[in-house]
Amino acid sequence: MNLPNKITIFRILLVFVFMPCLFLKGLTPKIAALLMFLIAVTSDYFDGFFARKYNMVSDFGKIMDPIADKVLVLAAFIAFVELKLVPAWMVVLIILREMLVTSLRLIALRKDEVIAASMAGKHKTASQMFSIFIILIFMIIKEAGAEYSFNFWNSSFEYWYQQLIFITMIITLVLTILSGISYVFNNKKLLFPDE
Repeated sequence: MNLPNKITIFRILLVFVFMPCLFLKGLTPKIAALLMFLIAVTSDYFDGFFARKYNMVSDFGKIMDPIADKVLVLAAFIAFVELKLVPAWMVVLIILREMLVTSLRLIALRKDEVIAASMAGKHKTASQMFSIFIILIFMIIKEAGAEYSFNFWNSSFEYWYQQLIFITMIITLVLTILSGISYVFNNKKLLFPDE
């Protein structure tokens, strides 16, 4: 297994440490969750960088790299639903899109084809990562306000931050749905081979 693939596997394993930190009480676990998230996002950049620079692009990497992103993103969003930070219906739509694209990839594999991440898919992933970052910052600020009684934290501040989260999630949802449509349109021969 080459270095980029090891980094991808590491990113998946990191999720199993990241998620519990979201549910632990206190400021330190929330900061740890943010740091692990940033490490995961950075590792996503480096596995692609090494794969291209040293010609280590593999079919395994083309399949597992997007899956690693999905595991991280869906784990975070499902946790945010449980924490009542994100509406469940948004996450359901995101999961449906991911299931659709993963199904397309499996159909392609049966035909000895590999569907790599598209530009629309990369924009979708970037928007999802940004939304998660915004929510993690919210969790840290809120926890700091509760733990250290910072004067700036009040119901008005929380309301406007929650509006920011909602708007960010709407943008993410639109990009997620559009990228799903793009994958279907660009690979419709897999779904409708006789046309």
